[in-house]
Amino acid sequence: MVSLTTPVCDFGWKAPDFSLPGVDGKIWTLADAMGPNGLLVMFICNHCPYVKAIRPRLVRDLAGLRQHGIHAIAIMSNDPTDYEEDSFDSMKKVAAEFGFPFPYVIDETQGVAKAYGAVCTPDFFGFNRDFELQYRGRFDASRKDTAPEGVRRDLFEAMKEIAATGRGPAEQIPSMGCSIKWKDA
Repeated sequence: MVSLTTPVCDFGWKAPDFSLPGVDGKIWTLADAMGPNGLLVMFICNHCPYVKAIRPRLVRDLAGLRQHGIHAIAIMSNDPTDYEEDSFDSMKKVAAEFGFPFPYVIDETQGVAKAYGAVCTPDFFGFNRDFELQYRGRFDASRKDTAPEGVRRDLFEAMKEIAATGRGPAEQIPSMGCSIKWKDA
């Protein structure tokens, strides 16, 4: 397992569109996922310890962000060949077990991950209502272990700021996680 950090936010970069199948049986596009005040596009998977460390808080925070008009979509782009835990059937189970308040979709070709420049799980892309990137940072201080209660909720606070002003914070701490498991060429 390789740990990587995300690049610095490229403010104003426009979100690439997508059309991906969800565990709910629907096909999701960028426009379908967008909330009235913005959208969080996140690249996650089931097997990564960095994602596992934040799942309950992620569900809590994203449910809370809906009250601010921010919606979210989770994209699983890993090649599940070596990680059965990342299979579509496992994605359905995890989404149900944790009560994901957002669509969980699969990027089988990995084309969406490449279009976004995603490098790890989790990798967060926070967009304003105009589909302009405003946040590319961490969830909170969690790494492979969950951070203590009471730590700053970096992602939650940034997305609330985007909902209110259309702009993300100037200072952002990169996300860290497992490398995306790319298919062999």
